[in-house]
Amino acid sequence: MSLLKQLASETAIYGLSSILSRLVNWIILTPYLTRIFRQGEYGVVNDLYTWIALLLVLFTYRMETAFFRYGRQPQEMDRAFATAALSLLSSTLVFSIILLCFSQPIAALLHYTEHPEYVRWFVGIVAMDAIAAIPFARLRLENRPLHFALIKALGIGINIIFLFFLLEICPRLSEAYAGSPFIDWYRTNDKILYVFVANFIASFATVLLLWPQYRRLRVRAVASLFDAQLLRQMILYALPLVLSALAAVVNSLIGIPMLRFLADDATAGIYSAAAKLAVLMNLFTQAFNYAAEPFFFRHADRSDARAIYAQVAQAFALVGSLVFLGIMLYIDVIQYLLGKDFREGLGILPILLFANLLLGLYYSVSIWFKLSDKTTIGGYIAMGGAIITLLVNYLFITHPAVGYYAPAWAALVCYGAMLSACYVLGQRYFPVQYPVWRIALYMLLALAFYALDATLLPGLLQHPVWLYVGKTLLLLLYVAWLFHMERGESGLLRKKI
Repeated sequence: MSLLKQLASETAIYGLSSILSRLVNWIILTPYLTRIFRQGEYGVVNDLYTWIALLLVLFTYRMETAFFRYGRQPQEMDRAFATAALSLLSSTLVFSIILLCFSQPIAALLHYTEHPEYVRWFVGIVAMDAIAAIPFARLRLENRPLHFALIKALGIGINIIFLFFLLEICPRLSEAYAGSPFIDWYRTNDKILYVFVANFIASFATVLLLWPQYRRLRVRAVASLFDAQLLRQMILYALPLVLSALAAVVNSLIGIPMLRFLADDATAGIYSAAAKLAVLMNLFTQAFNYAAEPFFFRHADRSDARAIYAQVAQAFALVGSLVFLGIMLYIDVIQYLLGKDFREGLGILPILLFANLLLGLYYSVSIWFKLSDKTTIGGYIAMGGAIITLLVNYLFITHPAVGYYAPAWAALVCYGAMLSACYVLGQRYFPVQYPVWRIALYMLLALAFYALDATLLPGLLQHPVWLYVGKTLLLLLYVAWLFHMERGESGLLRKKI
């Protein structure tokens, strides 16, 4: 199997776990939650998940990427695993105790003064996810995507089961057995809380499924494998990546809390619900990143490594452009996955989809500063992107002509700037001959086909059946063009790597 096909296979398997989680969220949870929650309540749920994402970066401090860097050689993997895992276990315990002790003031700071329990539960979620980070990273580095996907899928299933139990079955039990100590603990007026309770149970179950990897860390084994000097190197390597990761969360999610503070909960709910429909591009980008990061490290010593990196970026752009066009051609069907009160925000979708396509390209191009140990430069690029995101949101959320479109435009401008800066600096420090014009052509043609669908087809084909026939023909025409282009001498189908 060629390396490009191997990466595609691993991306597909990692994507399976992402697809399951996101599609379950998309097909089951998003329609369900946007119908049982009001706009403001849904905004609160997504606001809290933004803080969970930020905390998770601090709890893991990018130790999984440091593990890829220092554990990529088989003879070094156990030492790097023991060092990283013990570090995360210790720091997670300390961070969790501190945050739980200050849960009330933290809740007040986030404008949830009456609900400090929200903070306690999301600290628990973050702690469980942090403990799972290094075992999951080891599965990726050992090239075991099926095992990775299976554990992810089981965690997703547990989350769904307990969510429906807590939001559907428990209210009925509470009504039927009112006053019984069996169900007296249930709070019927706080549905938001049980979203996080179900998530915590699923995260705890995931840690139990991964615990066999921690059983390797017996006291005697830790004494022989833990390396304080290696830990220092790993932390110094990862610290700039923490800035990058924090900036990435800011760039992708900060729009929701800023909409809460600068507008209202309902506006945040409308934006976050519409943003859920960007799930297919997001999961493709996430699956690619899951597979690509350890893949790049595993093959870093090959003589043709840079040619491989160029082909990977080209392949991502090709498939990503196709995903973008496919979603946008059928968005008027996909919209029914949202409750009717949330569909007014659909205009942000093409902006967010294209922004996430640029983000995926950034993941591919940014590998140079991880391989060349120049992670500080990556931190500066990401912080610059975060500043752009914050400025655009702050300046335009309150503008009546922009409103909740501001976070989408902020993401597009931010990821475009980060991709450009990373490419230019990469050509200086770690030059890779990316097929820039071919990549740009994929994306521009996808935009052109989307523009045809949005402006020309509705006027020519007014009957719904013929309209969807026209949309499908547009998609097939784009696929045929891609196939024809990649069959040429410089196309991906002719390359042997």
